[in-house]
Amino acid sequence: MISVEEARNIIAVQAVQWGQESVPLSESLGRVLAQDVYADRDFPPFDRVTMDGVAIRYEDYQAGQREYEVIGTQYAGEEPMALVGSNLCIEIMTGAMLDRTGDVVIRYEDVEFVTLEGKKIARVQDEAAFQWKNVHRQGSDQYMGELLMKGGQPIHTGTLALLATVGCQRVEVHTYPRIAVISTGDELVEVGEEPKAYQIRKSNVVMIEAVLRHLGIECMTYHLTDNKEELRERLPGILKGFDVLLLSGGVSKGKADYLPEILEELGVEKKFHKVAQRPGKPFWYGIQEGVSVFAFPGNPISAMMCFEVYFLPWMRRLLGLGRDFPFATLTEEVTFKPDLGYFLQVTMKMVNGEMLAHPQGGNGSGDLANLGKSTGFLYLPAGQDIYPKGGRYVFVPFSPL
Repeated sequence: MISVEEARNIIAVQAVQWGQESVPLSESLGRVLAQDVYADRDFPPFDRVTMDGVAIRYEDYQAGQREYEVIGTQYAGEEPMALVGSNLCIEIMTGAMLDRTGDVVIRYEDVEFVTLEGKKIARVQDEAAFQWKNVHRQGSDQYMGELLMKGGQPIHTGTLALLATVGCQRVEVHTYPRIAVISTGDELVEVGEEPKAYQIRKSNVVMIEAVLRHLGIECMTYHLTDNKEELRERLPGILKGFDVLLLSGGVSKGKADYLPEILEELGVEKKFHKVAQRPGKPFWYGIQEGVSVFAFPGNPISAMMCFEVYFLPWMRRLLGLGRDFPFATLTEEVTFKPDLGYFLQVTMKMVNGEMLAHPQGGNGSGDLANLGKSTGFLYLPAGQDIYPKGGRYVFVPFSPL
């Protein structure tokens, strides 16, 4: 039996590549960029007006001129209008391209309009104007050809907008793994069925499938009974068709827990079986020719914990979405005698910028009802019996929190 830290390290070093694919830009949100992106033009591509107002020549302003004849109005998206002489101005709107004959924009709030001799005159009341005021200069953010984004970045709303700006209709992204989610056990029935007294509804496969779909990852679900021959017959085909297998059940010491034996019989190399933790002690992990096999205990809380603590961080890291679990402060003392890493169900609340973890008690790893009161697990490492109030420990939030 190995420690939690050893198990995480063994999984972490299993580096696999699932390739890359081209997807429409509109379908790329949440994916991980697999290409470098360069500016196809200057950013901004022209001298862009940043305030509604009037465009003038700075040399006129510097000479003391404060009254300008209005010769036209220019809106965003229109060809730029030139200031063809002295003491002239153009009404110009935010986002418009400023012609090189103008180099200052005075906002409307600092302008008074009057009519003199039948002409519209703008009286400038800004005594603190300077060259290029209220103008976003061409190329001041990025020049054409400069690197905007490196591959490996997650695509969020901001990066998607940038990709659209540079004309990326399709985007190269890292391919998601092909995942099979497999429940095992004769006691399981579908969620919509009425279970008999000795049966329970499937929850592990539903939970795992829902999280994966929330991440945009399609998966296939299977159910296998506690029958050696069925396992031998069906598992080889599943192993060949997927990059990752996520199984639950059949890995403990029961007489019908055949999975470890059958998986090794089928050539899956066992990396470890059993982790010094509660819940989730019987967790089994192995690989076969690039296929990663995570076999979680059937207990729903154990399966959920192993999925959140071991599988999701590993997959996120390989996709470039890796993130560290935060720390939270324990709000009351907890006693736990077994020399195991303990994943305590807690409710986390943010108070004055600090994450506070409130223990939710419960009746052990089988207390499913307690999950509804919790928002995550607080990892209390092995090696001590008492975990003091105020101690800071790793917090594993339930997906998608």
